[in-house]
Amino acid sequence: MKRRLIVVAGYLLLISSACKKSNDAPGGGVNPPAGGTDSTYAPVDPETAATIDFFSNSWKAKNFTIPEAVDGTPSTASPTDSIIIDVNKVLQKVVPYVYGNNSNLWMGQIVTQPSLMQYIKDLSPNIIRAPAGSVSDIYFWNGTDVSHAPADVPPTLVNADGSTSKLDPWYGGNNADWTFSLNNYYSLLAQTNSTGIITVNYGYARYGTSDNPVAAAAHLAADWVRYDNGRTKFWEIGNESYGNWEAGYRIDVSKNKDGQPEYITGALYGQHVNVFADSMKAAAKEIGATIYIGATLYQEMPYQGAYASIVNWNQSVLANAANAADYFIVHNYFTAYNTNSAVNDILSTAQSVPTTMMAYIKSQLSAAGVAQKPVALTEWNTQAVGSKQNTSYVAGVHAALTLGSIIKNGYGEASRWDLANGYAKGDDMGMFNIGDEPGAPQWNPRPAFYYMYYFQKYFGDRMVYDTVHSGSAGVTAYASTFSSGQAGAVIINTGQYNRIVSIDFQHFPAGSKYYWYVLTGGSDNGSFSSQVYVNGTGPSTATGGPLNYGSIKPYSAALNGTIKLTLPPMSVIYLVADKK
Repeated sequence: MKRRLIVVAGYLLLISSACKKSNDAPGGGVNPPAGGTDSTYAPVDPETAATIDFFSNSWKAKNFTIPEAVDGTPSTASPTDSIIIDVNKVLQKVVPYVYGNNSNLWMGQIVTQPSLMQYIKDLSPNIIRAPAGSVSDIYFWNGTDVSHAPADVPPTLVNADGSTSKLDPWYGGNNADWTFSLNNYYSLLAQTNSTGIITVNYGYARYGTSDNPVAAAAHLAADWVRYDNGRTKFWEIGNESYGNWEAGYRIDVSKNKDGQPEYITGALYGQHVNVFADSMKAAAKEIGATIYIGATLYQEMPYQGAYASIVNWNQSVLANAANAADYFIVHNYFTAYNTNSAVNDILSTAQSVPTTMMAYIKSQLSAAGVAQKPVALTEWNTQAVGSKQNTSYVAGVHAALTLGSIIKNGYGEASRWDLANGYAKGDDMGMFNIGDEPGAPQWNPRPAFYYMYYFQKYFGDRMVYDTVHSGSAGVTAYASTFSSGQAGAVIINTGQYNRIVSIDFQHFPAGSKYYWYVLTGGSDNGSFSSQVYVNGTGPSTATGGPLNYGSIKPYSAALNGTIKLTLPPMSVIYLVADKK
């Protein structure tokens, strides 16, 4: 016999039941009988995964504060699904850097916007990337005059198809209201208690017209390290440098003076990473700082018919820069490009993509004979278009699923793309309305904000083992514990029907109550509602969620009866059970 903690429709129940132990779910119930040996609360942390390594230096013990709550409503229905959580079996210590986000250069001088700054501070991304994706490769951090590029920057760039386009650099010293200055980026970090991760201009090493463009670009990056003066530990060499959309992918060889090929290759990029790393680490040593250099890898097996730079990118980079790179960078936008993806097509990627991507990168390093190093997913989102998918609550459900998968698969860092962009008829990946979304105030948080806010609020500092026994493939759970002793789970129902879930916390000295939030979508815009409801409270405007999210009380329930937790269709439950 063992005692079970069952969570159902808002309450916890402590009962005795005879049940068969699962081989992958060790026995031992909540509040065990005196003298029980397999029920002791004795978690053991695993060794830090090599894919996390130094990113784990950011780990901090996380304490759960018992909140004021309102009574939840029980259900009398029979459970359809069960979740077994073994709090003794720690899978990963949760690195705060997995909750990151991206800034960009066209979102304006946002540090002057107090409401937005408070939203970002509440979101607590912990790490914010700069300066801005592909624009990083035409960014001069120390420039100020938008009308004058450096003398060795050509007036035009060569596009992938051989045509040319005007090169308009971006500058860190530009204080115009439509862009985002470097000093205000540092202010953003300070105001939101975040650290930085910076992408230096690699493209300049390719299209620069000086006698030694690689040395010039590396020197520019090293000077940034000096100016940064130890504020930033994590640096990336270029953005998606394999891409035929990037500045420097193809160059005018008649203007190049150091014999570089017309098209970028992984071998060339790897050789250049060594030059950048030498210069930047020498600069860091001068100022007494420790920095880590990241090199870009391609995130998946190249598609059939891929262009040459992608086909051999990883092998060539690893053959030339494995020692210089401290960590490796991947980007992924999960869903099919420029496709009006359905709900199931979007949500099915949230767990599969981080899993297969990590397995692929590990296999690439193994095949190259390179020891595993940390992996950073510095851009992620979905690229579904046409039905306002990215501004909908479905994007929030996807974010909750993805965060759990990122933690479970041992990424050292992850930054969602991005803070603010442009509405684009609902195809906006930005988390906040930059001011062009109909029916919403400027900086209004999109639904994804709420799902990520409550995830971090109710997810502990250790992910622990769970097993879902489900009558439906639509139920997913990620379990965690807090250093202060509480345990909980993020439970996601991607199905179209109510589910009734029981939860068995094993080896857990349960207290008298547990607390939870339930997030659901609205009824507007078909399958892709632009609204999110938190414990039944919705937005006061056409889109987004309740702006009083910080004061919405969770539901609570006591261990005093048959208790069940109802999972509404397309919902996410954030739950924490108190300790004894």
